[in-house]
Parts: sequence; structure tokens; C-alpha cells
Amino acid sequence: MIGTMNPELKPFEELAASFAEKELAKNIEEHDRYPFGELFTDVIEKAFSVGLLGVTLPEDLGGIGQGISTLCLILERISQVDSSPSGIIFTNTLSQELMIASGSRDLLRETLSGANTAYDFLIAACSFSNPAEIQHMPVAQKRGSAYHLTGNLDYVVLGGIASHALVPAYRADRSRYSFFLVDLSDTGIEKSGAVFSLGLHACPAVDMVFDGAKARLVGEEGKGPTYFADVSKKMHIAAAAMSTGIMKGSFKEALSYSKDRFQGGCAIINWSEVSMILANMAVKLNVGELCVAQACQALEQSTHDWQHHCTAAALHVHELACDAVTDGVQVLGGNGYMKDYGQEKRFRDARQVQALLGIAPLKKISLIRDISGFEELCG
Repeated sequence: MIGTMNPELKPFEELAASFAEKELAKNIEEHDRYPFGELFTDVIEKAFSVGLLGVTLPEDLGGIGQGISTLCLILERISQVDSSPSGIIFTNTLSQELMIASGSRDLLRETLSGANTAYDFLIAACSFSNPAEIQHMPVAQKRGSAYHLTGNLDYVVLGGIASHALVPAYRADRSRYSFFLVDLSDTGIEKSGAVFSLGLHACPAVDMVFDGAKARLVGEEGKGPTYFADVSKKMHIAAAAMSTGIMKGSFKEALSYSKDRFQGGCAIINWSEVSMILANMAVKLNVGELCVAQACQALEQSTHDWQHHCTAAALHVHELACDAVTDGVQVLGGNGYMKDYGQEKRFRDARQVQALLGIAPLKKISLIRDISGFEELCG
């Protein structure tokens, strides 16, 4: 729907569709075996070579300088096939946007200059957390003009493959956190093996231990919550685009299967129960696409309360996706639980994506409170 509303984005839609078809479609099950199998390093390098790791990054910093609509369109198209690469693109974009929002363009330029491989270009982040809710966070100590981090940080996405990481850390008084850029080759950083997750298996994460690791302050000290709040508003809708893509992939699989599967003398799409499930999936998908498209439009036009539109849309789309992929499994019956059909992967991925930026079902009340008028309505 985003592409329909803005025909100028057609080349990016075609790029994402071609990437998904050529690099992902034939090996989805194999890619999903990570960390027990090999990571698709060739796919990550291809994503880097065609510019997918710098969609919103300004051109002078090595990106392609596009807006949120382009990012959402790309994430949606890729997630139809396999959402793990979308998770990598999302996390790297989050790191880039946080550094830009903090006024650290020069540091970002220095970090990315001379990047010859995808791994030089990747910046890890805790993309499945709101830093304010992380229970265990490193402490930053300033020694002269330098900072050093000590402590633990769990589930750092891309931490095992990226060259740098954007790390939230408390000040010594543990009052407000700041963001720090660390070089992951530092000897003061210990990484775990890849952490096995519910979904997005090929979007790898590790736990980290910092023992006096050198770090560079990103933006101003203590301003981490401000930077995260500013960036997460628009990144919520990018996560929702991933959910929409997962929904679309699930619907297409269910529709195709129902046409090919014959039982009781006819294709099961002719069964009223199956037809109703498919119709409900189609409605959820259309609503999800509309929510993402309108939120993108509100953001790019800076309409009144666009932040609340993005948050509300993301909450709603994630729930729609979790419902829709459950329906998608049911249409295939027992085959819906088999890896080679892809529905069980979409079922897992939808719930993993729902947790991006800390939007998990038990946490969403704090986000809802940010929506204009909620507190007044509740008294």
C-alpha cells in the first residue's frame, strides 16, 4: 500500500522483492537453523552491497538517504519471505538513527568511513529493549577524558558479528543512562555464544560482559532516554511494517495451500470455515497495511500527534499479525506446524517482532499512556 500511495518508491520495492526472491526464498529453512547451523553471511554482504543496511542514513555518511516510508516498504517486502534480514536492517538503522539524533554525525562518519564489508558497517544495539527497562546495565566511569564500561548487558542484537555496538550505560550515580559507542574488538569485552531466540533466528544476538572497556560518549551525558524516545517513535512503525510483511507471507501461503489441498471432493478453499478464516486474515492484513501507510504519511508530513499515531499503529498491527499468523497455521492443519511450509516460523517471528523496542504485551500499558488524552480519560 505504501508503494501504491507513492509510486516514486517503486524502485526500492522492486529492489527488496528481488533481494528476497534471489537471496532468501530458496533457503529459508536452512537460514532459520542458526545458531545450530551457519549464519547466512553471503546474504548480509549482499544486503550491504545493494544499500539495504543504510536506507535512512544520509548519503554523505554512506547511506541512500531515504525516509521512513522507504524503510517500511523494504522491511515489509523482505519480511514476506524471511524477517530475519529485516531484523538486521532494523537494528542497524536504529543504531544509526540514535547517533544522528544525538548530534553525533561526525562520530558516525568516523565509524563508518572505510567500511569495506557488511560487518564493518554494522552497529549492534539492544533493539528488543527499552533501555529504561533493562535491569542490568553497565556503569560508565570517566577517567580523564575517556569513559570505561563495567558490567553486563544481555541480548545485544548483532553483537556477535558487528564491528561496533551502541551500548546504554548508567552514570556512576545510576540516575540516567547515556549511550556509548564501543569497538567490539576491545579486549575488555567478553561475548557469549549466539543466544537462541523464539524467532528471527538469523538475526543473531549475544550477551556481553564489559570489564573496563573503552567507550566513546554518544551525544550528551544522561540524555539517553531523550534520544531513545525521539527515535523509537518512528522506529515503532518500521517494526509494524515487519509485522505486516509476516502477515502477508502467512496469508499468501494459506491461500495457495487452500487452493491446492483437496479433501472431501473439493479444494478446502471452498469450505465455509476455511473461507471465513482466509477472509479474516485478508481483513487484518488490509487494516495493517493501512495503519502503516497512514502512520508513515503522518510522520513524514509532521502532522499533529504523529508520534501517537505511530505508537498506536504499531501496537495494533503487532496484535493483528499475531492473530493472523495463528489463523495461517490453522488453515494448513497439521502441515502448519511443519518447517517446510513456513507457517510455524512466521508464528514465532511475529511474536519476536512484537517485542522490538520493548513492545511486549505486558509492557504496552506504559506506551499507551503516552497517547494523547489517555491519562485524562482515566482520571
